[in-house]
Amino acid sequence: MRLYPVYFAIAAVTVFSPGPGVVMTLTNSLQFGLRGAFGGILGISCGALIIATVSATSLGVLLAGSAVAFTIVKWIGALYLAYLGVRLWRAPAFCFNEMAGCEAGFRGNFLKGMTLQFTNPKAIFFFLSVLPQFVDRDMDYALQFALMALTYSLLIIVIHGIYAFGAERSRPWLTSETGGRIVNRLGGVVFVMFSLLLAISSR
Repeated sequence: MRLYPVYFAIAAVTVFSPGPGVVMTLTNSLQFGLRGAFGGILGISCGALIIATVSATSLGVLLAGSAVAFTIVKWIGALYLAYLGVRLWRAPAFCFNEMAGCEAGFRGNFLKGMTLQFTNPKAIFFFLSVLPQFVDRDMDYALQFALMALTYSLLIIVIHGIYAFGAERSRPWLTSETGGRIVNRLGGVVFVMFSLLLAISSR
């Protein structure tokens, strides 16, 4: 897997970029603390694994054996990343609502996180259009797909854990218009850069 470092970087940026999962993690952290947010983080991570497994049994198999299908999906993935970048750049300052409520148990937060991931278009499109094109047709397909899916899920745990840890310490900055705008602009530029990198890449 010669392009694994590129895949790792794209996956990390995708997980790090603001989205529904990040909002849930930040909100849970501010409401319940690190321990209370951990259940939701694991739910989001497990939801990503399930989505990856579904894509591995259909589209991923086709892409592993078809150069034409690979090329088509490569461009779809590049355009999708470019779209995310432009949308982030033009979006208003990222913010989240501090919801009031009673502390939820680990299982409740886990189920909420998993359900949220099933409806997260960012994760769905990533596994259907970005991940499969990094599969090397000369290597074992199942092993590669498992490695990349686990990488994505572990990145969710690590990066969302960092979000949760820094939420309380960085609360004034996170909720400011300037901080939210900086997050959006940086994420937008990086997504467009990776879009161009995918477009010119080959196996």
